[in-house]
Amino acid sequence: MATYGALSVLPPLLAIGLAIVTRRPMLSLFLGIWSGAVIVTESLGVAQTFEWIISAIIGPEDTPGLNAEILLFTLLLGSGVALIWRLGGAIAVRRWATERLETQRTVGLTTWILGLVMFFDDYANTAIVGSTMREISDELRVSREKLAYIVDSTAAPVATLGISSWVAFQLTLIGTKYEDMGVEDEAPTAFATFVGSIPYNTYALLAIVMVGIVVFTGRDYGEMLDAEHRSRTTGAVNREGAQPLQKVEEDLGEPIDDRPMLRTFFAPVVVLIAVTLAGAFWTGYQSWLSSQAEAGAPTAFGAAANDAGLTQVLIDIVGAGDFATALTWGSFAMVVTAITIGLAYGLFDIGDGVDTVIDGFGIMLTAVTILVLAWTISSVAETLGTGEFVASVAEPYITAELLPVLILLVAAFVAFTMGSSWATMGLVTPIAIQVAYEFGTGFELVPVAVGAVFSGAIFGDHASPISDTTVLSATFSGADLIDHVRTQLPYALTVFFVVVGCYLLNGYLGVPPIVFLPLGAVALVGLVVGLSKFDAGRKGLEPVPTSPAADLTERDAEVDADSPERSG
Repeated sequence: MATYGALSVLPPLLAIGLAIVTRRPMLSLFLGIWSGAVIVTESLGVAQTFEWIISAIIGPEDTPGLNAEILLFTLLLGSGVALIWRLGGAIAVRRWATERLETQRTVGLTTWILGLVMFFDDYANTAIVGSTMREISDELRVSREKLAYIVDSTAAPVATLGISSWVAFQLTLIGTKYEDMGVEDEAPTAFATFVGSIPYNTYALLAIVMVGIVVFTGRDYGEMLDAEHRSRTTGAVNREGAQPLQKVEEDLGEPIDDRPMLRTFFAPVVVLIAVTLAGAFWTGYQSWLSSQAEAGAPTAFGAAANDAGLTQVLIDIVGAGDFATALTWGSFAMVVTAITIGLAYGLFDIGDGVDTVIDGFGIMLTAVTILVLAWTISSVAETLGTGEFVASVAEPYITAELLPVLILLVAAFVAFTMGSSWATMGLVTPIAIQVAYEFGTGFELVPVAVGAVFSGAIFGDHASPISDTTVLSATFSGADLIDHVRTQLPYALTVFFVVVGCYLLNGYLGVPPIVFLPLGAVALVGLVVGLSKFDAGRKGLEPVPTSPAADLTERDAEVDADSPERSG
């Protein structure tokens, strides 16, 4: 395999930089991919570079390739959203929310709590929470940027802390590395290592806390302050000229408003959640049975739980689950449920239902295109060896005290440039475990290193416009992708710098997590209050907003709740 050195970071940085500056993610991603193709093929020839780009999209052996099931799930979910809109579910939810969720704080806290509950998969989290809360947050004039931030900053962090596919993947990496090092007999179990790493997964823990602080206090800064002020005072939940990845109101027209019923909204969503969870558990259980049989281990659930522990068996089953397939089943069941409701109540005929399904595909085409391009730039980075180059540059500077900080920085940069937390974990975790073992007097630094990998990977994901979870969070929240990145980045950076401080306290002063985590939370409160006061004063705004009703002009107060003007 050829080595490209510093050139390996050029394509992803070019794509990311252009996307943030120009607000044109598709063009920026394509130019980044094109530059990578030129580097690999060493040619400016159109035919040769296009041939390589097509191979990267399709996915030859040395690239991640195209995840067709995630694309199908995204399209089907678009159809589900379109059907709910068509059946008047959004109108029913608005009326229900007006009676029960009376403030932006209650909407934000509800979204945050839902994000914590949906811990089993980040894709499902963004889809379910974003789609469920979008209409409710619009009614209370929460900006789409704020909704996307809450969704994005709970999805991946909670998936790294509970029983999920993320945790199972990390357990596999830890166990495999112990075997490769020949220390599996003396090393703690992979599960014990993971549990020990949770306090050092400081970015995930504090990112969740940060969302709660921002939502509860109502304080914002940076471009998020501008977005919230715009939404609160004008009702425009997206800025003028924004390009949301999902434009339900514009693309689908007026909904059926004869008999708006909550069941047209909640029944399809509940079916989506139930079928997805059941499908993930079923596929995981079948895979677990096969692996147990191959290993000659007990295939009975009870016997296996007695041998390995209930938690370990559940993690094995959930980790073996095929979430992409389960999400596809769930989104298909959501579509079928919505069509059935429409036919049963005489709200439309089968022809209208099919037309709406096709229209739903259409509202997701932009998101699907960006996902494909994001996966392709990740393939480019992997082919160029971006991650290996960054890791090799940082390795000479590692010391025991700086170990977590340097691992954090490396993982963050790799995830930022590759747009994939999983690819980052797969690359950095084995290196981090090896280095931690060599610098320590045993395995005491390994959980620290594993937690730092998680922290860096999630931060890089949050900061990167080419991350699939960032794209999906913007998609299902109905936000402009680059607006989402630009408004979320100051918050992610705030948490990141606090995490660095926590790691330095631990490395140089021996401050344990039970002390530095509360200190980090207190620091976040102080930073949010201080930065919001400073930025609001600089912009001539109030640091703590008044209620939306108090900000309305007489014209705004007369705008009908269902008017397209409210949707931005």
